[in-house]
Parts: sequence; structure tokens; C-alpha cells
Amino acid sequence: MRFDIITLFPELFAPLLTSGITRRAYEIGLVDVRLWNPRDHAEGNYRRVDDRSFGGGPGMVMLAEPLFKCLMAIRAERQEEAPAPLVLFSPIGQALNHTAVAQWSASAGAVLLCGRYEGVDQRFIDQYVDQQISLGDFVLSGGEIAAMALLDAVARLQPGVLNDEGSHQLDSFNPALDGLLDSPHYTRPEVWQGHAVPTELMSGHHALIARWRREQSLRLTALHRPELLEQARLAGRLNRQDEAFLKQASNGQPEQPQTPSAKKL
Repeated sequence: MRFDIITLFPELFAPLLTSGITRRAYEIGLVDVRLWNPRDHAEGNYRRVDDRSFGGGPGMVMLAEPLFKCLMAIRAERQEEAPAPLVLFSPIGQALNHTAVAQWSASAGAVLLCGRYEGVDQRFIDQYVDQQISLGDFVLSGGEIAAMALLDAVARLQPGVLNDEGSHQLDSFNPALDGLLDSPHYTRPEVWQGHAVPTELMSGHHALIARWRREQSLRLTALHRPELLEQARLAGRLNRQDEAFLKQASNGQPEQPQTPSAKKL
């Protein structure tokens, strides 16, 4: 898997590629990241990569020609029969979610264009951009942070990157959780500032712990992301026990956990 990044600030990527657990993916080549500066493909003494916008207005626009030459250099180096898609991070793009990340993690990669200033000359977008991605309804000063978010999300899904290869399967939004939010997590000490770890987690019963986590996942999703809960319901991922718990929780009744007979941890 290879990602070529077109950016005016390649130095911003150094911490991502050399820090944290996902650096393994870059170090051993599971995710091959190559940085390209369009300024290296600009002309003139000043290697200009932007200019004023036709029609007036504040801000500068990234020039099409340096981006085109940079893209052609990438294509020449990749030498692919089927060109990798060129992705632009933009407010008009599809919002990035777990499903999209999972698809990218199973792909051969892409060319990621990090816009700056007021944006990119629309003619370049119309001719060469294959897909646009957004992180949400807000504006960043450039596409680099969005590109790093995609790289990090993709890298942690690669086999052998995380210490526990199954850990990402229990992340929020993962199909293993039926697309719901993850449950809360606790660690030592058992009591901190007068607050104890939930007794279910200390019980040692596998089935009780699993049910508690499922119910907490349902509760948090219903409270914070009800649309995800409705999606899971429409997809037939909620069973009768799930629905009974949600009905009880919506009525404000106290939980009555049952302690099943199960092998202790």
C-alpha cells in the first residue's frame, strides 16, 4: 500500500511517521508514504505555487501547473496500469468514517492532495481529482491534518501494527460492535477519588462482563449518536435483549443485571 502526499509542508508529517505505535506500519513498509512538494515543480526564481483569485477577493489560490507537474512525476514513479486515485481534502467531500477507512486500508493506496490558502484552481480539480474527502463541517488551514488522520486510521488497521491485532475490532463504529460506540474502560486502582470500578467488570464472569459492555455501548450510542443505533436496528443487529435494555433505559428504570453462570477469568 502506497500513499503519495502532495503538500507544501512535508515537514509536518515527520512526527506522524516516526512516533507512536502506528510508526511500525511506516517503518516496515506496510504503508509506504512518500512526500511531494509542488514547489519543486514550479517555475521561476521564486518557484511560485499560488496567485490571486480571478474576480477578486481575499486569499490566494494554488496554481494548476505545479500541481499537474507534481502529479505527473508521481504517476511516472508509481508506474501503475490503473492509476491510483487522486484525493483532495475539501469541505465538499464525503465525510470520512470507519467504513471508508476500512476500504482504504484494503486498497493499494492513493495520491493525497493537501490544499492550502483559498483552495486549488478548479480546472485542476475538474480534470484530475477523483475523490474529495472531508473530516467534518469545519475548515482547516490546510489538508495536511486531514491526510494524517486518514493515514493514521489506515495504518492501525494493518496486521501486526497494534500489539493486540484484535483490539481495533472493538473500536467504536466497527462492525464487530454492530457499528455502535465502544463501552467505557477502567484500569487500576479499583477505587479512585471515591469512585469504584463497576462491579460487573470485577466479577470475573465472562458473560456478565460481555453483557455489561454491550449494554453500556447501547446506552452511550443512544445518548450521543442515536442515528448509529437506528442504523443498527434497521440492519437487524439488535436482538430482543438489546431492545429490552433500551426500553428499560428510556423509561428511567434501574438496571437489573443478571449474573449468569460462566467461567471466571
